[in-house]
Amino acid sequence: MTIHLHKNDLPDNLTFSGAVAVDSETMGLNPLRDKLCLVQLCGSDGDAHLVQLDRSSYDAPNLKNLLADPAVEKIFHFARFDFAVFRQYLGVETKPIYCTKIASRLVRTYTDRHGLKELVRELIGVEMSKQQQSSDWGAAELSDSQKEYAAADVIYLHEIKSQLDQMLEREGRTGLARACFGFLPARCYLDLAGWDDVDIFSHS
Repeated sequence: MTIHLHKNDLPDNLTFSGAVAVDSETMGLNPLRDKLCLVQLCGSDGDAHLVQLDRSSYDAPNLKNLLADPAVEKIFHFARFDFAVFRQYLGVETKPIYCTKIASRLVRTYTDRHGLKELVRELIGVEMSKQQQSSDWGAAELSDSQKEYAAADVIYLHEIKSQLDQMLEREGRTGLARACFGFLPARCYLDLAGWDDVDIFSHS
């Protein structure tokens, strides 16, 4: 794996085809309060690209175009958060979406552990470190440990998706998963509008 750090935006000559794994790092877990700091991407070649954003402008046209490109599938783990953060700070609707957490919950019904660390351990046999999870992502210069942590959040997603796809097909739930992925933008807009803790589909 090679880690490439880009300031403010993706370079003009960098392209992704088919699918790209995506994640983000923020100043916290509230999209309305905590600014987006970093976007991580990984294509099929296994190289990680980290975009450290200018939080005063979020002027990143190449990144925004990629996120909105309907020809490139975006693979997330817990897409609900990243979609909302990208909408809030980059002003872009990410599409199309694949969420490994949703896929895991639909097929790994034998466990209640659906975090990325657990998926990587079970499906790939790698033990991930989460030591930098709560570090300061707004720092002007990221440490090597932060870069490695950020890259690890995307480099396994292609392989995880492949294995989850096989499980979805086996259990007859591929169509259900795709329907859930299609609904995610609406769920995220509800989050941003203040219904993040309310299940509007419940009877009560």
